[in-house]
Amino acid sequence: MSRIRAVVFDIGETLVNETRHWSAVARYAGVPELTLMGVLGGLIERREHHRSLFGYLQIESIDPNVFGYQIEARDLYPDAMPVLRQLKAHGYLLGTTGNQPTGAAEQIDGLGLPFDLVGSSAFWGVSKPDPAFFERIVRGLEVEPGDVLYVGDRLDLDVLPALDYGMHAVFIRRGPWGHLQATWPEARQVRYQVESLAGIIPIIDRINAQAADLSPAPPESSSIGCA
Repeated sequence: MSRIRAVVFDIGETLVNETRHWSAVARYAGVPELTLMGVLGGLIERREHHRSLFGYLQIESIDPNVFGYQIEARDLYPDAMPVLRQLKAHGYLLGTTGNQPTGAAEQIDGLGLPFDLVGSSAFWGVSKPDPAFFERIVRGLEVEPGDVLYVGDRLDLDVLPALDYGMHAVFIRRGPWGHLQATWPEARQVRYQVESLAGIIPIIDRINAQAADLSPAPPESSSIGCA
């Protein structure tokens, strides 16, 4: 078992609270926010892609930049910055990436967070759950899959594909997908689940302690005396 050397975070509903984004979508669609969120929740429960939302509301699937939404520091969950600083202080490589539109990676990069890698599906030209997406992570951080702890709010796009690729993974139960997918049978396959990013710290310690216990003991030194 490898020690954790890098921690990589999904963006939406892992680091970023997307409430302001979905409010902007509702205004653009001309529907109450409650209506939009109700339709979105139904799509998640039925395992439909969230882009189906635009068909149900009879609007085009558009880039959030069209209606003026950008990720800002106020959108970060309160636990994001303290945990990132703590991890960086302990020497971990940090990354963030997700299935995000053009401009999202640059917006995150502009927040001054202590990341060694910032990416997105639009920037990389590949989306989760494609294994090539996770390959870009390990290649960008110059680590092996088993060195990475991937943290995300979706079982289908984040946690299970990361595990399949050979990474460690944590499922954070927040946001619409996190709460609804926590009830899916697949959630029972996920060993590590948290309610807050602060919960990943003891998980990393546990994984690294287990890796240390499984490491082969160093060979005993011997000295040969000369008469």
